[in-house]
Amino acid sequence: MTKQLLTEAIVQSVNQGGKAFVPYIMAGDGGLEKLKKDILFLQESGVTAIELGIPFSDPVADGPVIQAAGERALTHGVTLRKVLQAIHSFKDEVTVPLVLMTYLNPIICYGIDQFVRDCAASGVSGIIVPDLPLEESALLQPALQEADIALIPLVSLTSPVERIEKIVAESEGFIYAVTVNGITGVRNGFGDALENHLQKLKDISPVPVLAGFGISTVEQVQNIGASVDGVIVGSAIVQALHEEEYGKIKSLINASKPTPITK
Repeated sequence: MTKQLLTEAIVQSVNQGGKAFVPYIMAGDGGLEKLKKDILFLQESGVTAIELGIPFSDPVADGPVIQAAGERALTHGVTLRKVLQAIHSFKDEVTVPLVLMTYLNPIICYGIDQFVRDCAASGVSGIIVPDLPLEESALLQPALQEADIALIPLVSLTSPVERIEKIVAESEGFIYAVTVNGITGVRNGFGDALENHLQKLKDISPVPVLAGFGISTVEQVQNIGASVDGVIVGSAIVQALHEEEYGKIKSLINASKPTPITK
């Protein structure tokens, strides 16, 4: 799928009266043979897109739940190359956009041009690289542009306005609005400044804005989603998949859907 289809999927969710819902899963948690099952389950449950995390030995943004999932995947011998080979094998069954979240080192080791070619061949629509600063984005941008894959930027709460404007000006796919200062993981609440921060992003962004980090309950999906175009839910999804709590996952997804009109 192309980066335009990723954006259009998010916009469609909003136009239908709901919000986009993007679950994050750790590719290979439980073994790569489980990846197809997890993706198709989420697709059938009505997600907008799926963010696939690649296990990495030295993550900087991952909280305890996602770190543990990454370690489980690594014990199964999961690598970036193996993940791309796996999703390529069933790409014709995937109808929602896939976004890959990986750190820069595995991409460099893979070889940038080959990595991008394999992403395109596997149907990847977007890439998130949390340790790639805006100033170094030219490392990946030309190859991704040629392959029609979005390089999705993260915007933090502490980013100054001038930097946010630069990031937004070059944004593709969607803006990933980080809702907390720190790593991923379940949060009981969010700072008072978050709503204003999200609204400013919405006002200036030419692409949809999705909020992520710490969103883990139905109420948080609804409350934070109200300020943006959708939400990304990671740790709660990862833990629920690990424990096979599929009903909990469906409840989170359904919280992003339009509210039925009752008479």
